[in-house]
Amino acid sequence: MVELDQGFETDKPIDAAWALVLDLARLVPCVQGGKVLEKISDEEVKAEIRVKMGAMSMRFNGTVTVVEQDPSDHRALLRVKAREVGGSGHANADVTFTLRDGGGNIHAAAQITGKAASMGEGTVATVLEALVKDFAERFAAAV
Repeated sequence: MVELDQGFETDKPIDAAWALVLDLARLVPCVQGGKVLEKISDEEVKAEIRVKMGAMSMRFNGTVTVVEQDPSDHRALLRVKAREVGGSGHANADVTFTLRDGGGNIHAAAQITGKAASMGEGTVATVLEALVKDFAERFAAAV
């Protein structure tokens, strides 16, 4: 399990950031290599992410689901469950958004198995850290 925290700042209203968190069709593409394949409901989408780890490039398909949301605290928990396409690995994560005026925090707790995990925890952590940092920047820009 790898856990990461990434803060971000935005000059947009908190309600705009909150709307983005709950709009999975706009949120998922904020992940580099991420795209929505199908909308299941307002709270769930099928998605794909392509991740490059060193010389390897992997594709994961799965679901992104809003499992908890507290509009009064501007806090939401999203769950990602994905399987490596053409492999036996999984990439699962709980991502918590905590918003405040002027920005917020993204906390990701991820479990990776398969080829990606075989590269070692340090490599996985470095790639995930870069992915979450890039996501926070893209999120702030998309608000």
